Amino acid sequence: MSPAAPLALLGRAVLRVLAAAGRVALFAGDALSHILRPPFYGRELLQALLQIGWLSLPVVGLTAVFTGGALALQIYSGGARFNAEAVVPQIVAIGMVRELGPVLVGLMIAARVTSSIAAEIATMKVTEQIDALVTLSTHPMKYLTAPRLLAALIVVPLLVGVGDVIGIFGGYFVATGSLGFNPAAYLKNTLDFLEPLDVISSLVKGCAFGGIAALMGCYYGMQSGRGAQGVGRATKGSVEAAAVLILAANFLLTGVFFSI
Repeated sequence: MSPAAPLALLGRAVLRVLAAAGRVALFAGDALSHILRPPFYGRELLQALLQIGWLSLPVVGLTAVFTGGALALQIYSGGARFNAEAVVPQIVAIGMVRELGPVLVGLMIAARVTSSIAAEIATMKVTEQIDALVTLSTHPMKYLTAPRLLAALIVVPLLVGVGDVIGIFGGYFVATGSLGFNPAAYLKNTLDFLEPLDVISSLVKGCAFGGIAALMGCYYGMQSGRGAQGVGRATKGSVEAAAVLILAANFLLTGVFFSI
């Protein structure tokens, strides 16, 4: 093996990553352009709103309430070591709204919605339904991707807001029911501590995470290989990519809002 072989392998890997990022960026730009240009498929949009938004509420609510409750217990246990148990309402609020709420909702959407979109579109490709759309002069990006992306951009921030509220109340119920906190004082401390920027950052993250989740599902579905194995690889790859990109976007957005 020549001394330059490891560098060549590294270079090829970097080029593959950059090429994949370029393909995804072009796909995202194409999808966003189709959102703004007619024709618009209202029925597909309403169905996507139902699938992504309303039907995701149970898993989002359960995830948020248990996370809020567990967070309150952990903060109380840790704070007790420094005689700082009273900070439970403030830390639960800031932790749920700025970080845990958006990230957990985004990951739940990636697990539930991204996989569903990828499997559905990949199956349509395998069964040549996408080719049939082209034959009928219907653009697949316009009919399949644009409604799902727009629906995710609309409803995921709403889901994040609902998850934040439910998570805070999960901590409230644990703190007032098991840890001896006064209910009125707990709510007052929560409201006094939160700032408008906290809520804005949470909703902006929800919008970004929803767009990532929908885009990855559509992209991997459109790029699926033939056969059952192709559908399986597309579904697995979409969830992995969405989860990693959501966490990376969370880091970047947290840095942006931290600097404000």
